[in-house]
Amino acid sequence: MKKYTILCPTDFSECALNAIEYAARLGEKLNAELTLFHVPDSEDYKKLFPNKELEESLNAAVNKLNSLVKTVEEESLGKGLHACKSLVKEGKAVNTILEYAEENKVDLIIMGTEGVNEFKKNYIGTKASKVVQHANCDVFIIPRKVFFKPPRKMVYATDYMEEDKLAIQKVVKIAGLFESEIDVVHVSSKSNIIDKAMHRALKEELAPFAHYDKMNFVLKSYRDDAALGLENYLITSKGNILFTLSMKKTWFENLFTKNLSKKMSYFINKPLYVIKNL
Repeated sequence: MKKYTILCPTDFSECALNAIEYAARLGEKLNAELTLFHVPDSEDYKKLFPNKELEESLNAAVNKLNSLVKTVEEESLGKGLHACKSLVKEGKAVNTILEYAEENKVDLIIMGTEGVNEFKKNYIGTKASKVVQHANCDVFIIPRKVFFKPPRKMVYATDYMEEDKLAIQKVVKIAGLFESEIDVVHVSSKSNIIDKAMHRALKEELAPFAHYDKMNFVLKSYRDDAALGLENYLITSKGNILFTLSMKKTWFENLFTKNLSKKMSYFINKPLYVIKNL
Protein backbone atom coordinates (compact mmCIF):
# COMPACT_ATOMS: atom_id res chain seq x y z
CA MET A 1 0.00 0.00 0.00
CA LYS A 2 1.38 3.40 -1.00
CA LYS A 3 2.45 5.58 1.91
CA TYR A 4 0.94 9.03 2.23
CA THR A 5 3.50 11.47 0.80
CA ILE A 6 4.18 15.07 1.77
CA LEU A 7 6.39 17.39 -0.27
CA CYS A 8 7.75 20.39 1.61
CA PRO A 9 9.65 22.88 -0.57
CA THR A 10 12.10 25.01 1.38
CA ASP A 11 14.31 28.01 0.67
CA PHE A 12 15.52 28.06 4.32
CA SER A 13 13.55 31.21 5.11
CA GLU A 14 11.62 31.60 8.36
CA CYS A 15 8.28 30.85 6.72
CA ALA A 16 9.72 27.73 5.05
CA LEU A 17 11.01 26.46 8.40
CA ASN A 18 7.55 26.89 9.90
CA ALA A 19 6.14 24.85 7.02
CA ILE A 20 8.62 22.05 7.77
CA GLU A 21 7.37 21.84 11.34
CA TYR A 22 3.77 21.63 10.16
CA ALA A 23 4.79 18.96 7.63
CA ALA A 24 6.58 16.92 10.30
CA ARG A 25 3.72 17.16 12.80
CA LEU A 26 1.08 16.23 10.24
CA GLY A 27 3.39 13.54 8.89
CA GLU A 28 3.59 12.00 12.36
CA LYS A 29 -0.19 11.66 12.47
CA LEU A 30 -0.42 10.24 8.94
CA ASN A 31 2.61 7.91 9.16
CA ALA A 32 3.76 9.75 6.05
CA GLU A 33 6.89 9.93 3.95
CA LEU A 34 8.18 13.51 4.01
CA THR A 35 10.48 15.00 1.37
CA LEU A 36 12.26 18.28 2.08
CA PHE A 37 12.71 19.75 -1.38
CA HIS A 38 15.10 22.51 -2.38
CA VAL A 39 15.20 24.10 -5.84
CA PRO A 40 18.45 26.00 -6.49
CA ASP A 41 18.02 29.27 -8.36
CA SER A 42 21.08 31.40 -9.12
CA GLU A 43 19.30 34.71 -8.41
CA ASP A 44 17.98 33.45 -5.09
CA TYR A 45 21.39 32.10 -4.19
CA LYS A 46 22.99 35.51 -4.57
CA LYS A 47 20.64 36.75 -1.87
CA LEU A 48 20.77 33.64 0.31
CA PHE A 49 24.55 33.09 0.17
CA PRO A 50 26.20 36.43 -0.72
CA ASN A 51 29.91 36.47 -1.59
CA LYS A 52 29.95 32.74 -2.47
CA GLU A 53 30.45 30.93 -5.77
CA LEU A 54 27.44 28.98 -7.06
CA GLU A 55 29.03 25.57 -6.41
CA GLU A 56 29.99 26.60 -2.89
CA SER A 57 26.49 27.92 -2.34
CA LEU A 58 24.97 24.67 -3.59
CA ASN A 59 27.11 22.65 -1.19
CA ALA A 60 26.06 24.91 1.66
CA ALA A 61 22.41 24.41 0.74
CA VAL A 62 22.78 20.63 0.56
CA ASN A 63 24.41 20.59 3.99
CA LYS A 64 21.69 22.80 5.42
CA LEU A 65 18.98 20.59 3.93
CA ASN A 66 20.59 17.41 5.29
CA SER A 67 20.80 19.05 8.70
CA LEU A 68 17.08 19.80 8.58
CA VAL A 69 16.33 16.19 7.63
CA LYS A 70 18.40 14.96 10.58
CA THR A 71 16.51 17.26 12.95
CA VAL A 72 13.14 16.07 11.64
CA GLU A 73 14.21 12.44 11.93
CA GLU A 74 15.37 12.89 15.51
CA GLU A 75 12.14 14.62 16.54
CA SER A 76 9.49 12.83 14.47
CA LEU A 77 10.46 9.29 13.42
CA GLY A 78 9.68 8.00 16.89
CA LYS A 79 6.30 9.74 16.86
CA GLY A 80 4.87 8.22 13.71
CA LEU A 81 6.61 9.84 10.74
CA HIS A 82 7.57 6.98 8.43
CA ALA A 83 10.56 8.62 6.73
CA CYS A 84 12.17 11.93 5.88
CA LYS A 85 14.52 12.56 2.98
CA SER A 86 16.13 15.50 1.24
CA LEU A 87 16.09 16.26 -2.46
CA VAL A 88 17.78 19.02 -4.45
CA LYS A 89 16.58 19.57 -8.01
CA GLU A 90 17.67 22.50 -10.14
CA GLY A 91 15.17 24.60 -12.04
CA LYS A 92 12.59 27.32 -11.62
CA ALA A 93 10.96 26.86 -8.25
CA VAL A 94 7.26 26.73 -9.12
CA ASN A 95 7.55 24.58 -12.25
CA THR A 96 10.00 22.20 -10.58
CA ILE A 97 7.76 21.76 -7.52
CA LEU A 98 4.69 21.12 -9.68
CA GLU A 99 6.50 18.71 -12.00
CA TYR A 100 7.96 16.70 -9.14
CA ALA A 101 4.62 16.52 -7.33
CA GLU A 102 2.86 15.33 -10.47
CA GLU A 103 5.51 12.78 -11.49
CA ASN A 104 5.68 11.27 -8.01
CA LYS A 105 1.94 11.40 -7.24
CA VAL A 106 2.51 13.49 -4.11
CA ASP A 107 -0.54 13.62 -1.82
CA LEU A 108 0.10 17.01 -0.21
CA ILE A 109 2.39 20.00 -0.72
CA ILE A 110 3.12 22.02 2.42
CA MET A 111 4.96 25.29 1.88
CA GLY A 112 5.52 28.64 3.48
CA THR A 113 4.44 32.08 2.35
CA GLU A 114 5.27 35.57 3.48
CA GLY A 115 1.60 35.87 4.37
CA VAL A 116 -0.54 38.95 4.06
CA ASN A 117 2.11 41.20 2.51
CA GLU A 118 3.00 38.70 -0.19
CA PHE A 119 -0.62 37.94 -1.01
CA LYS A 120 -1.74 41.58 -1.05
CA LYS A 121 1.02 42.70 -3.39
CA ASN A 122 0.01 40.28 -6.11
CA TYR A 123 -1.80 37.11 -5.22
CA ILE A 124 -1.36 35.43 -8.59
CA GLY A 125 2.31 36.42 -8.76
CA THR A 126 3.60 34.68 -5.65
CA LYS A 127 5.28 31.28 -5.62
CA ALA A 128 2.91 29.83 -3.06
CA SER A 129 -0.20 31.06 -4.84
CA LYS A 130 1.03 29.78 -8.20
CA VAL A 131 1.50 26.35 -6.66
CA VAL A 132 -2.03 26.58 -5.20
CA GLN A 133 -3.36 27.62 -8.59
CA HIS A 134 -1.72 24.91 -10.68
CA ALA A 135 -1.09 21.89 -8.42
CA ASN A 136 -3.18 18.77 -8.89
CA CYS A 137 -2.73 17.70 -5.28
CA ASP A 138 -3.82 19.43 -2.08
CA VAL A 139 -1.72 22.41 -0.94
CA PHE A 140 -1.27 23.57 2.65
CA ILE A 141 0.09 27.12 2.99
CA ILE A 142 1.83 28.23 6.20
CA PRO A 143 2.46 31.97 6.73
CA ARG A 144 5.75 33.23 8.12
CA LYS A 145 4.58 34.27 11.58
CA VAL A 146 2.57 31.10 12.24
CA PHE A 147 4.20 28.49 14.47
CA PHE A 148 2.77 25.03 14.90
CA LYS A 149 0.30 24.25 17.63
CA PRO A 150 -2.33 21.51 17.70
CA PRO A 151 -5.40 23.03 16.01
CA ARG A 152 -8.42 23.46 18.27
CA LYS A 153 -10.80 24.48 15.50
CA MET A 154 -10.79 23.99 11.74
CA VAL A 155 -13.05 26.09 9.53
CA TYR A 156 -14.29 24.78 6.19
CA ALA A 157 -15.59 27.53 3.91
CA THR A 158 -18.38 26.16 1.75
CA ASP A 159 -20.55 27.40 -1.07
CA TYR A 160 -22.57 24.17 -0.86
CA MET A 161 -21.39 22.44 -4.01
CA GLU A 162 -21.72 18.77 -4.87
CA GLU A 163 -17.96 18.35 -4.37
CA ASP A 164 -18.31 19.34 -0.71
CA LYS A 165 -19.54 15.84 0.04
CA LEU A 166 -16.08 14.46 -0.71
CA ALA A 167 -14.08 17.45 0.46
CA ILE A 168 -15.62 17.44 3.92
CA GLN A 169 -14.40 13.87 4.40
CA LYS A 170 -10.82 15.09 4.00
CA VAL A 171 -11.40 17.80 6.59
CA VAL A 172 -12.88 15.23 8.97
CA LYS A 173 -9.86 12.96 8.54
CA ILE A 174 -7.39 15.71 9.43
CA ALA A 175 -9.54 17.10 12.24
CA GLY A 176 -9.80 13.62 13.73
CA LEU A 177 -6.02 13.36 13.95
CA PHE A 178 -5.97 16.29 16.37
CA GLU A 179 -9.48 15.88 17.85
CA SER A 180 -10.28 19.32 16.47
CA GLU A 181 -13.68 20.92 16.18
CA ILE A 182 -14.96 21.64 12.65
CA ASP A 183 -17.11 24.59 11.65
CA VAL A 184 -18.64 24.24 8.19
CA VAL A 185 -19.34 27.87 7.35
CA HIS A 186 -21.28 29.49 4.57
CA VAL A 187 -21.19 33.27 4.41
CA SER A 188 -24.28 34.70 2.76
CA SER A 189 -23.91 38.13 1.17
CA LYS A 190 -26.23 40.39 -0.78
CA SER A 191 -24.99 38.84 -4.02
CA ASN A 192 -25.28 35.26 -2.76
CA ILE A 193 -28.22 34.87 -0.40
CA ILE A 194 -29.12 31.61 1.32
CA ASP A 195 -32.00 31.72 3.78
CA LYS A 196 -32.28 29.54 6.89
CA ALA A 197 -34.61 27.00 5.30
CA MET A 198 -32.25 26.51 2.33
CA HIS A 199 -29.29 26.27 4.69
CA ARG A 200 -31.07 23.60 6.75
CA ALA A 201 -31.78 21.56 3.60
CA LEU A 202 -28.18 21.83 2.40
CA LYS A 203 -26.91 20.86 5.85
CA GLU A 204 -29.13 17.75 5.88
CA GLU A 205 -27.81 16.78 2.46
CA LEU A 206 -24.17 17.21 3.45
CA ALA A 207 -24.28 15.80 7.00
CA PRO A 208 -24.41 12.06 6.04
CA PHE A 209 -21.05 12.43 4.32
CA ALA A 210 -19.39 13.85 7.44
CA HIS A 211 -19.72 11.52 10.40
CA TYR A 212 -17.97 13.53 13.09
CA ASP A 213 -19.19 14.48 16.55
CA LYS A 214 -17.42 17.82 16.78
CA MET A 215 -18.98 19.44 13.72
CA ASN A 216 -21.07 22.60 13.48
CA PHE A 217 -22.90 23.96 10.43
CA VAL A 218 -22.91 27.74 10.45
CA LEU A 219 -24.71 30.29 8.28
CA LYS A 220 -23.50 33.86 8.52
CA SER A 221 -24.79 36.90 6.70
CA TYR A 222 -22.53 39.77 5.75
CA ARG A 223 -23.70 42.84 3.91
CA ASP A 224 -20.48 43.22 1.91
CA ASP A 225 -18.68 40.24 0.36
CA ALA A 226 -18.12 36.64 1.42
CA ALA A 227 -14.40 36.98 2.05
CA LEU A 228 -14.75 39.77 4.59
CA GLY A 229 -17.59 37.92 6.25
CA LEU A 230 -15.45 34.81 6.50
CA GLU A 231 -12.62 36.83 8.00
CA ASN A 232 -15.00 38.20 10.58
CA TYR A 233 -16.15 34.68 11.44
CA LEU A 234 -12.59 33.40 11.80
CA ILE A 235 -11.76 36.19 14.22
CA THR A 236 -14.80 35.64 16.42
CA SER A 237 -14.64 31.83 16.37
CA LYS A 238 -10.83 31.67 16.84
CA GLY A 239 -10.38 29.25 13.96
CA ASN A 240 -6.86 27.81 13.58
CA ILE A 241 -6.86 26.50 10.00
CA LEU A 242 -9.00 27.55 7.05
CA PHE A 243 -9.98 24.86 4.53
CA THR A 244 -11.42 25.65 1.13
CA LEU A 245 -12.18 23.72 -2.02
CA SER A 246 -10.83 25.15 -5.26
CA MET A 247 -12.64 22.83 -7.64
CA LYS A 248 -15.10 25.57 -8.51
CA LYS A 249 -12.93 28.42 -9.68
CA THR A 250 -15.41 31.24 -9.18
CA TRP A 251 -15.85 30.63 -5.44
CA PHE A 252 -12.11 30.36 -4.85
CA GLU A 253 -11.36 33.47 -6.90
CA ASN A 254 -14.08 35.47 -5.18
CA LEU A 255 -12.68 34.48 -1.82
CA PHE A 256 -9.00 35.10 -2.41
CA THR A 257 -8.26 37.11 -5.52
CA LYS A 258 -10.90 39.80 -5.95
CA ASN A 259 -10.91 41.09 -2.39
CA LEU A 260 -7.25 41.36 -1.48
CA SER A 261 -7.17 45.12 -1.67
CA LYS A 262 -9.35 45.08 1.43
CA LYS A 263 -8.09 44.27 4.89
CA MET A 264 -8.14 40.50 5.28
CA SER A 265 -4.96 40.11 7.27
CA TYR A 266 -6.38 37.61 9.75
CA PHE A 267 -7.09 34.53 7.71
CA ILE A 268 -4.28 35.10 5.22
CA ASN A 269 -2.02 34.97 8.25
CA LYS A 270 -3.54 31.67 9.29
CA PRO A 271 -2.71 28.31 7.70
CA LEU A 272 -4.72 27.76 4.54
CA TYR A 273 -5.46 24.22 3.32
CA VAL A 274 -6.67 24.16 -0.28
CA ILE A 275 -8.37 20.93 -1.33
CA LYS A 276 -7.50 20.26 -4.96
CA ASN A 277 -7.84 16.51 -5.36
CA LEU A 278 -11.02 14.61 -4.54
